[in-house]
Amino acid sequence: MRKQYCVAMTIAGLDPDGGAGIVADIKTFTALGVYATVALTGIAVQNTYEPGRVYEVPAIAVEEQIDFVARDMGIDAAKTGMLYSSEIVEVVAKCAKRYGFKLVIDPVIKGKVGINLLKPQGLKILIEGLIPLATIVTPNIREAELITGIKINDIKDMERAAKYIVDVLGAKAAVIKGGHAPFKEAIDILYIDGEFKEFKAPRIINGCWHGAGCSFSAAATAFLALGKGIVESIKLAKKFTMHAARYGFKGLGRGACPISPESWIEMDAERYKVLDNIRKAIELLESSGELLAPLIPEVQMNLVMALPKRYVHDLNDVAGVLGRIIKYGNKVKAVGPPTFGASKHLARAVLKAMEYNSQIRSAINIKYDPKIIEIAKSLGLKISSYDRRKEPPHVKRIEGASIPWGIEEAIRRLKGQVPDIVYHLGDWGKEPMINVFGISALDVARKVIEIAKEYSKILKEPS
Repeated sequence: MRKQYCVAMTIAGLDPDGGAGIVADIKTFTALGVYATVALTGIAVQNTYEPGRVYEVPAIAVEEQIDFVARDMGIDAAKTGMLYSSEIVEVVAKCAKRYGFKLVIDPVIKGKVGINLLKPQGLKILIEGLIPLATIVTPNIREAELITGIKINDIKDMERAAKYIVDVLGAKAAVIKGGHAPFKEAIDILYIDGEFKEFKAPRIINGCWHGAGCSFSAAATAFLALGKGIVESIKLAKKFTMHAARYGFKGLGRGACPISPESWIEMDAERYKVLDNIRKAIELLESSGELLAPLIPEVQMNLVMALPKRYVHDLNDVAGVLGRIIKYGNKVKAVGPPTFGASKHLARAVLKAMEYNSQIRSAINIKYDPKIIEIAKSLGLKISSYDRRKEPPHVKRIEGASIPWGIEEAIRRLKGQVPDIVYHLGDWGKEPMINVFGISALDVARKVIEIAKEYSKILKEPS
């Protein structure tokens, strides 16, 4: 019978900046749907760029933490991180034997900022007494060298080290992480049941790696707790960790930026929020269709909204109306549903605006009329423009570069402020256009409706 809850435990230290250690582990467990429990081994005082001191939890306290959880909830799988002393390593080994849970050993020896996290005698006991109990051991290259005595320069050396950890030291499986190796791809080598398996992924440019090792081992632990096999657990853990690194907290802290395990679930939630916001904005626009119809340009209308900036990498992270918004009789109608990647032109405009103000995530295009610009001024909206005739030849030659160039020109005219309205008067074969920007699709829709109300009054005036 399948358990209602799967329980994972992290037996590790606290990193006060939250990027690594038990905080990263708990985030990872939670993101992957397992119940997170903790046995704290110590506090490694550090931040993203400088090491401090380590404060050790007494070994008896570590043992009691494991005992109390195991007796009550049971532990489906556990991982170790910072164990620090031989005494703590010994009690962890004793508890692993006592309760028989699946065990992932992340042999943390030194932190990213240089802090020592395992004493020399502790490493000896880990090799002799804990690794033989491991379901998986997950060292990086430097850790694998210290554990095995094998100098690692290439894939063959990684294979030798992984084989040694299993065949000589007694672990069930070992994965040597190649993130620090000078390979074109991020390659990890797994050895299990007499076979090598290679896990590759493209390297992430400007990714966040503080806590990546912790999150990888925690993810493998979570998948084991969920009943996955070892090979599948490693495969999924790598995918999870690369995602967490890609969408990490860039710019947070003065050193290595922290990974974001929560992005695994947050990103789906943000995608839903964007689509829901556009759907509501479409309903608002369609309910004011008679007002909006005169604002539809010849190329039709679209409405876009981007994910939050930390989740935006390209045009596919901006949602728009599939098939655009068209004039339908004397009203307006969305041809298709909001879809990510549905717009290129307007999406490029939003992405450029977000470079100057990350809160401005949405835009809509309406027809150009100098009367609309006057209305926007009367409503107190910030307005700027650019001249497409002045577009440099080198920009014209690059596919998709015209709109970002124009939006940037308009922003520069306001000394770096993103305006509510950006317009241009067209060029040869290019229709004049107004783009309305805002913090959300609903925000943009409301601005356009206010403009449309005033514009309808002008249209009713006798000519």
